[in-house]
Amino acid sequence: MTPTQHPLASHHLPWFLTAPGQTDVLFTITTIVVVAIVLGLGVIFFRLHSLPERLGHKKFQFEIVAVLGLLSLFTHVHAFWVAGLLLALIDIPDFQTPLKRMAASLERLSGVEPPAEEVPAPAAPPHKPADPQPEPGA
Repeated sequence: MTPTQHPLASHHLPWFLTAPGQTDVLFTITTIVVVAIVLGLGVIFFRLHSLPERLGHKKFQFEIVAVLGLLSLFTHVHAFWVAGLLLALIDIPDFQTPLKRMAASLERLSGVEPPAEEVPAPAAPPHKPADPQPEPGA
C-alpha cells in the first residue's frame, strides 16, 4: 500500500517536515545548538563570576574577595560581587611590615629583649668530628 497525499495538500513540502517514523533532523540540530549555548553561557558566567578572585593580589586580600564571591553566588546579592571586584582592583598598602621593622629597631635601641615567640632560634654550629682522645694508661 503506497501512501498517497490528500488532493488538497501542497505538493511541495519544506525540508524540515519528516515522514512518520523518520528522524527529525531540525529537532536534533536544535537540541545540539541549545545544549552548546547553555554550556557556553555557563562557562562564560562562571568565568566572569571568578574575575575578582583572579585579580586578587595578596593572600589576605584574595581570601576576602573569594568569600565575597561565594556570598554573591549563593545569595544572589550582586553588591557582594561588586565589593569583591573593587577590593581586588585596589592595591592595599602593606602597613604591617614597616610597623614590625620599627618595633624591632626600637626594641634593639632600648635594650629590651623581644618576646620569646619572636626570638629566632640560634643556628646550630656545623658538626665537627670529635678529636680522638688518648686512652688512659696508654
